[in-house]
Amino acid sequence: MSFVTNVTRLLDRALPISDVQAHCDVPCGIYDPHAALEAAQTVIRMTELIQGLDMSDPMSGHALARYTLVKEEHGKKAKDDILVIWTDYFKPEHLEANPNLHTLVWQACKLGSQAKQNVDMDAAVAFKAAIDEIGHIFWATKK
Repeated sequence: MSFVTNVTRLLDRALPISDVQAHCDVPCGIYDPHAALEAAQTVIRMTELIQGLDMSDPMSGHALARYTLVKEEHGKKAKDDILVIWTDYFKPEHLEANPNLHTLVWQACKLGSQAKQNVDMDAAVAFKAAIDEIGHIFWATKK
């Protein structure tokens, strides 16, 4: 038996870990589309910065890589945040009151992918607008 296996078994005996149960990813009541909106705004800003680069400048390649990475990370974060709200917060009664909600979330995620894959200001702006619309529906359910 390896040293790592022995240490792991010893730790399991000394500090046993018990199973926990939860009904959602986030403790109740703290869902908020604000972080998704902020991330989508970052996608817009990074798109602006990329479009404004002077590629004849030798430093532009480095800036392009950094801006692209940030755009990708924030696009993913915005999509992930919206999907958590979609899967964990919205309930059948919310869909009943907002029959376009499923399509809106689907379109927002598609726009997020488009904004990540391309340097497309129209997609980035539409992505944020779709998240904003989902946010309005979200806040209306809180009233």
